[in-house]
Amino acid sequence: MIKHFDAYVDQELFLEPSNSGHLLGRTFAVKDIFAIRGEKSGAGNPDWLRTHSPSGQNASVIDTLLSHGARLEGTTHTDELMFSLSGQNDHYGTPVNPATPDRIPGGSSSGSAVAVAAGLSDFALGTDTGGSIRVPSSHCGIFGFRPTHGAVSMDGVIPLAPSFDTVGWFAADVATMLQVGSALLLDTGNHNGFNHLYMEQDAWSLADKHMREDLKPTISLLTGLIQHHDNVRVSRDGLVEWMNLFRKLQGIEIWSTHGEWIQNEKPIFGKATTERFAWAASLNTEEYELHTFLRGALASALVEKLGDDGVLIIPTTPGLAPLLNASDAEVADWRLRTLQLTSIAGLTGLPQLSIPIASAYGPPIGLSIIAGRGQDLKLLSWINEIQHQLPLFHSTSSSRTVK
Repeated sequence: MIKHFDAYVDQELFLEPSNSGHLLGRTFAVKDIFAIRGEKSGAGNPDWLRTHSPSGQNASVIDTLLSHGARLEGTTHTDELMFSLSGQNDHYGTPVNPATPDRIPGGSSSGSAVAVAAGLSDFALGTDTGGSIRVPSSHCGIFGFRPTHGAVSMDGVIPLAPSFDTVGWFAADVATMLQVGSALLLDTGNHNGFNHLYMEQDAWSLADKHMREDLKPTISLLTGLIQHHDNVRVSRDGLVEWMNLFRKLQGIEIWSTHGEWIQNEKPIFGKATTERFAWAASLNTEEYELHTFLRGALASALVEKLGDDGVLIIPTTPGLAPLLNASDAEVADWRLRTLQLTSIAGLTGLPQLSIPIASAYGPPIGLSIIAGRGQDLKLLSWINEIQHQLPLFHSTSSSRTVK
């Protein structure tokens, strides 16, 4: 039966491989913020599309994938200017979550996640500033990877908050995640696994009771595979402190990046996006240096603790994806708890892989592993080696449809 998932802005936009390589025969889609020669990027907003010209060249990451044999097939929907986590767009609607159609897909890389979860693309590119790869991968039941900040070029990608923006990707299986990583990431040659596992106590306190129960078997498996394990708290004052610092830094950078365009063009945004940009505009830019100093102080301890052989285990999101008809209060609570979780990798710039785990309730949940700086391929390789031992969620969709 043909299903319409509304994942794509343009499913008929194709770019052929420029060379042969280990991705030959693989297809990928890209979030509608990646430059494609001769095309406009819409960034989820009609006024952005109206006021910007076609790109003169492809984003660097697209050219890299084409040179490894992959074929680009389509651009995918995003939340307005990537400034959301829900996947809902007041102008273009909400891509349908294939794993649980009555719930949000998560955003802002919603279309890319849905395209992969629906079986429409082998893998897809998105970006992650505050959780925009990790959240939709958890809610759609697929793998999602946010690499070490700066490990993959943002050249030709519309920014949101540059010191947090990362190019990441989705796939339905970890072998494909690793193949893409091998094309995009520097190989340090160290793939020997990890010796220390840490459980972040505050992160697990944010998770719903049922989610904690569903993830226990996976956690037991991982602790059995790693020699040393311990409970830790990354922040003396809790993850609310990390989230607030993240939001202030991100907000100042967002207004610095897009404020002039918003003031000049007066674009029409949805209600929630309008409120977020107004809040970003209200922040005191003179506090940016102090916030940056505090960020470094908070992040350094975790970076040192993980080193090159430690991993931190957290829930990707605090529970199941909110229902499409959830109240504003329910969505606000979900967002604040989620941002506390995503701020860990956000502030530290560390790589984070979200793994889709089957839950007793049907919809998928995500378990995340955060590794040390630059340990991206080592993390992907390790999970690839042990994947058959994990109770993974597998999408039942095999549809290949039009948008």
